Amino acid sequence: MRTGWMMTASGWSANQFSALLGAYRSELGLSQSAVTGLFALYVVGLVPGLLIGGPLADRRGRRPVALTALAVNLLSTCLLMAGSAATAWLLPGRFLTGVSAGALLAAGSAWVKELSCPPYVPQGAPGAAARRPGLFVSAGFASGGLAAALIAQWLPYPMATAYVPHVVLAAAAWVLAYRAPETRRPTARVASAERPAAGGDRAAVDASVSAAAAAAAAAVVATAVDWSRFRRAVLPLAPWVFAAPAIGFATLPGLVDGGLTGWRTVYAGIATAVVPGCGLLVQPLARRLAVRNRFATASAGLGAITIGLALAVPAAAAAQPALALVAAAVLGAGYGFALSFGLTEAAAAAPPARLAMVTSLFWTAAYLGMLVPYALTLLSRWWSMPVLLAAGAVLAALTCGAFAALHRTAEADRTRA
Repeated sequence: MRTGWMMTASGWSANQFSALLGAYRSELGLSQSAVTGLFALYVVGLVPGLLIGGPLADRRGRRPVALTALAVNLLSTCLLMAGSAATAWLLPGRFLTGVSAGALLAAGSAWVKELSCPPYVPQGAPGAAARRPGLFVSAGFASGGLAAALIAQWLPYPMATAYVPHVVLAAAAWVLAYRAPETRRPTARVASAERPAAGGDRAAVDASVSAAAAAAAAAVVATAVDWSRFRRAVLPLAPWVFAAPAIGFATLPGLVDGGLTGWRTVYAGIATAVVPGCGLLVQPLARRLAVRNRFATASAGLGAITIGLALAVPAAAAAQPALALVAAAVLGAGYGFALSFGLTEAAAAAPPARLAMVTSLFWTAAYLGMLVPYALTLLSRWWSMPVLLAAGAVLAALTCGAFAALHRTAEADRTRA
């Protein structure tokens, strides 16, 4: 729990801005392309944060990387608060939010997962431990956007006060995590004193060399990543993990809020809560599906995303806020299933020594889906949004079919074995 609050703070920092996209247009006069670009800038910072933070956490330890990332995450929110007075601060604020959230996801996910397993939790199960970081992040996603929207709707200086809860949460999370134990020690170099002397007993030297060779071979095996499993099971699904919720809370509200004058910010906040909230609600079902079949959770996630996008088509065409919320809820359920499957498969493919690195690669591929709203905005110059959403539904259905074929192939290989 001490480290879990860090993950909640990371999710909160990502979604508090998403709920304010409409407010930035109305309060500060930013264009739709400007606010969508700021939304995408988070991903631009997040990718290097993930790719650097994961390997660094494997080498230097989870604790220093995660605590440093959380401190930068707190700083980024302060810059966003300053953006209410000078919009230029929004650029570094969003970029640092992405960098810090990426490093925190990579190091924090590995830290939470390892603290949820023996010897820290005697009865910890690897599957549940791998899914736990996603639960904490989803809790932050669900609460951060709603809280920011409600504050922005009714409190003064909304573009600044909406960020105050995250400042408090991040500071408290840092204090709590500071007391948590390190789960992986920094990689140590072999001391020269441990090497056998050149003039020593020949048999002792040979035995020492053989033991060193055996230890090196064991170390190679212990750090080998199952890249085949990662490429076949994780990478095809990963972009859908955040493409679905991004459409649900960043794209749909702007398409259907024409008749919500005065309530657009609250509606956007409700959407940002509904999407990850449904992702949390489906977790018990995701666990049961995972026990029955390895690929069932992935198929359920992609199936829900397909249905959610299909519902989004008439919602966008007729500007129906209620139907858009239903579509967002179904997309959120798909997000929950997909995230559960992705984290479990990434952890299964990674040895302990490479866990943060492999987890960071999964989060990187997943967060590329956050660029979808920006891509949709660009493509809407040539095609209408309902057409683009329908194309997304077809693509999700094709991906679901590919996973079903993968499941059949895996079952056939296991039968032959």
